[in-house]
Amino acid sequence: MNLSQDYNISAISRLFSSSVVKELARKGKSPLFARLISEAGGISQKSHGNVADAFEDAFSILKKKDNRHEYVYKSALTQNVLLGRHSLNTASMLTEFRVGDCKADVVILNGTGTVYEIKSERDSLTRLTKQVSAYRNVFAKVYVITGENHLDAVLNSVPEDVGINVLTSGHNISEVRRAQELPERTCSSAIFDSLRINEAKLILNKASVECPDVPNTEQYAVYKEAFSKLSSTEAHKGLVEVLKKTRSLLPLKQVVDNLPLSLRSAALTTPIRKSDQQRLIDAVNTPLDEALQWM
Repeated sequence: MNLSQDYNISAISRLFSSSVVKELARKGKSPLFARLISEAGGISQKSHGNVADAFEDAFSILKKKDNRHEYVYKSALTQNVLLGRHSLNTASMLTEFRVGDCKADVVILNGTGTVYEIKSERDSLTRLTKQVSAYRNVFAKVYVITGENHLDAVLNSVPEDVGINVLTSGHNISEVRRAQELPERTCSSAIFDSLRINEAKLILNKASVECPDVPNTEQYAVYKEAFSKLSSTEAHKGLVEVLKKTRSLLPLKQVVDNLPLSLRSAALTTPIRKSDQQRLIDAVNTPLDEALQWM
């Protein structure tokens, strides 16, 4: 494949969306995938391959420095941190996790809670200060992962306890500054506001705090008052322990092991029913010339 030709980067980036993964898993085919491949430019010419090959070819284009999209960064964190340093047996990953009025790009829960804010080459740094401030209230370790073009600006705009990573041209994560682990810096009420009510109740139970039986309409106020009395360290520990269980990715291990590397992050961040997992695996092994007829 000639990587010097023009590609439709918007179409290529959308190939890794949850919409495509959901269609492949639920239907065993994806008309959206077929349309995006046709619009991408050049990838469909490699018709002797299969759908998995097409994803790999698309990703090789997307991860070129001038094209890098948020998904490339998420994929690097999935491969190098979640599946590289840890495993689905011991860690979990959350994406677009609500923190105040921000959404954290990637959160990895292992022995502690670590949040990663992505600032790709194509992103603005306008909201970075606000985002980092919100994340420091909820997670013990905060990282900004960015491109080299933003490095100096990020270094000058975030507190010293915030870690900074750079995604290199070789698709590796280079640590410029290590994040300090400070669970005591977090805020119990801010942690509560990022949780589902049932998760907050589990944390309170683990802390031996009795949960009063109140109507659903009163639960938020009552449980938040109780939760706010937990120490920051206790609340953060509960967040990590409970969310690792309630949002475990272990049920996806088999399907992820059978997908191309480029698609693993998308699969781990898309709800996939157990009954649909084999259908997804079969779909990515479909010959590409056959998949192009899905439209």
